[in-house]
Amino acid sequence: MTLVELRLETGRTHQIRVHMKHIGHPLFNDSPYGGDRIVKGTVFTKYKQFVDNCFKILNRHALHAKELGFRHPVTNEQVQFDSELPQDMQEVIEKWRTYTSGMNRQVKNKLDGQ
Repeated sequence: MTLVELRLETGRTHQIRVHMKHIGHPLFNDSPYGGDRIVKGTVFTKYKQFVDNCFKILNRHALHAKELGFRHPVTNEQVQFDSELPQDMQEVIEKWRTYTSGMNRQVKNKLDGQ
């Protein structure tokens, strides 16, 4: 799981979703593009349960437009919108950060011989 920032060059429908699937990294919980299953890493029961729980919290694809701008088709005025990350996405991101920091501690302890 990786949090990425992408910038579109065009406003093509599904551009991000298709490109991310093409490179083997579908968006989290994006079922039409394969993001609703574990595609890399382990499938151990504990990990699978963690991922399934995250799918339940964020029960849609994990795509959010932080900024959106375009030229209004009627007034020709440039309009700009800004939106904060939704609560469900924030919650899943925090869960992953907590999970991975715990994994990092386990690996460090093993390397240190503990």
